[in-house]
Amino acid sequence: MERKQLGESGIEVPEVGIGTWRYRGGIGPLRRGLELGSFLIDTAEAYGTEEMVGRALKGLRAEAFIATKVSGGHLRYDDVLRSAEGSLRRLGTDYIDLYQVHWPNARIPIGETMRAMESLVESGKVRFIGVSNFTVRAMQEAQEALGRSRIVSNQVQYHLLDRGIERDLLPYCQQHGVSVLAYSPLAMGALTSKPLFRHKAAMEELRRVSGESGKSMAQVALNWCTSRPPVIAIPKSDQEGRVEENCLASGWRLSQEQLDTLDRAFR
Repeated sequence: MERKQLGESGIEVPEVGIGTWRYRGGIGPLRRGLELGSFLIDTAEAYGTEEMVGRALKGLRAEAFIATKVSGGHLRYDDVLRSAEGSLRRLGTDYIDLYQVHWPNARIPIGETMRAMESLVESGKVRFIGVSNFTVRAMQEAQEALGRSRIVSNQVQYHLLDRGIERDLLPYCQQHGVSVLAYSPLAMGALTSKPLFRHKAAMEELRRVSGESGKSMAQVALNWCTSRPPVIAIPKSDQEGRVEENCLASGWRLSQEQLDTLDRAFR
């Protein structure tokens, strides 16, 4: 499993982690991912999966990097602190590696939210601060509201069928040393098994690159994601076999010609 630095934190995490939105796989797939080096596990208070992650990591906490999120409706100062305490309890840990604002809330001043996030860092309950579903402008405002802390990541949707972040968010993150955590990097299965009649020609190119490289379509799609320097993919799977497949999307690289082919096909 290849690793990438998380923002400017100095900490390296796997370039393919594990997401747990709508996760129903039990502890087995999460532990199998951990065995294969996919020790970044992402969850959120809104997912209802923090307790499952906590059970999977019981006795293995030091081997994992846990990322979770405070919901957009809980961004008042005291609410952020309460949400963090709830997440710590459900996860069965005394610290969160990466605590993320799940989405911005225009009704609550970002300065109030970031003040709470930074207080959690200062208390040792959170190691790093991240955001999710933030635009460039929202990221700038959040960073300006912080004192000594840096935003290390922005979690957004990114895959071959949704490349909107390439216009401004991805270049901004690369320029400012912010990691992009790509959720739904397989387009919820649309890039692996579900037919995509509207993208038939593009899918044929994906299948061709898959055959040419000797990798599965999922592995090619994930490798395309992580070929972007700031991008870390966090696919979700309920099955151990799929987790193994996803982990094997790392440790090799598509050629520049293959990347160019996919870029043109899915533009």
